[in-house]
Amino acid sequence: MFVSKVVQSGQATILHADLDSFYASVEQRDDPALRGKPVIVGGGVVLAASYEAKAYGVRTAMGGRQALQLCPHAIVVPPRMAAYSDASSAVFEVFHDTSPLVEPLSVDEAFIDVGGLARVSGTPVQIGARLRDDVRDRVGLPITVGIARTKFLAKVASQEAKPDGLLLVPPDRELAFLHPLPVRRLWGVGAKTADKLHAHGIHTVAEVAELSETMLGSIVGGGMGRQLFALSRNIDRRRVVTGVRRHSVGAQRALGRAGNTMSDSEVDAVVVNLVDRITRRMRKSDRTGRTVVLRLRFDDFSRATRSRTLPRATASMDVILGAARGLVASAGPLIAERGLTLVGFAVSNIDREGAQQLELPFDSSGDGRRPTGSAADLLAVDSAMDQVRQRFGNASVTRGVLLGRDPGLEMPMLPD
Repeated sequence: MFVSKVVQSGQATILHADLDSFYASVEQRDDPALRGKPVIVGGGVVLAASYEAKAYGVRTAMGGRQALQLCPHAIVVPPRMAAYSDASSAVFEVFHDTSPLVEPLSVDEAFIDVGGLARVSGTPVQIGARLRDDVRDRVGLPITVGIARTKFLAKVASQEAKPDGLLLVPPDRELAFLHPLPVRRLWGVGAKTADKLHAHGIHTVAEVAELSETMLGSIVGGGMGRQLFALSRNIDRRRVVTGVRRHSVGAQRALGRAGNTMSDSEVDAVVVNLVDRITRRMRKSDRTGRTVVLRLRFDDFSRATRSRTLPRATASMDVILGAARGLVASAGPLIAERGLTLVGFAVSNIDREGAQQLELPFDSSGDGRRPTGSAADLLAVDSAMDQVRQRFGNASVTRGVLLGRDPGLEMPMLPD
């Protein structure tokens, strides 16, 4: 594992590289007839929108019907996850050719530290410009690069430079650049937090910076108050870190407005499908985990998180599904009140050696929904299903609750 020294150098040598409308750009790259036209990826829920569609107000995670009302002449295309995965891999090859210090944030963005490369690669601006050219030439996609002294400000710079741009924030102009921006530019400020700040007459980053940490805490809570106090002054001591091992395995599915009308059994089918995918990946990579995390997003764009830590690490579908169902049940009142638009799960506290403590054959579930038998029996069933799927395809065997149901499209599990 390597970490950057840029925070100590005081120079603007952190790049935030972010592909523009990633999924939609891949579709426009692969089909020339789509170029320059409003493109929406995904039908029931917008997974991505081209900038031509965004100009009409179309946004990611918006319901498909609403998107077409805003942009009736948009071209809707089905997602091709394999194509996006291939494109992501090709782009990250460019990143790693640029610098040994690359910290992935998601499938389409990363921090890159170019400190110490001046003699061999040039200035950060020259490196960023060449990176953009390389991504365009080798992968055929547009990408935006922000350059700053801190990770936070580099990300803000790339947001301001979109689409298909490059922006450097010099160290002596950091606050002059940052302070006029709206509060939504501060990392972690979503619609709900922004509304709280607006209610107190706070609309710009400069107005946040005028407040004490205590005052901010009284408005948005202690943890968020500390974060906003630091970021509004561009205080961010995090370094670019590479070689980070994955700390969780997760998956999520956007439901759009359709989620508001889903029955309990339909929501449960989504839960089963996601947990099945997650545990399959864990077993394939010889990983087990102890903590099950539920993430929900609602109609008003607010979010909720619930978690439960199991007595021991496991990759058992049935054990993790039992915990997942319990978490969904505990969030039932929120789901009924706010309307569910996205559900996701992650398993953390990962053991990468795949260690599992087997148990005596007692049924300890107590929920009536899990089969009886020992942990070894449950894992044997999972293993048998894995072998059948590996030989005959994922659709060859499935859970009974999923028969006749649309499994839906899984979205990448991104940080909140």
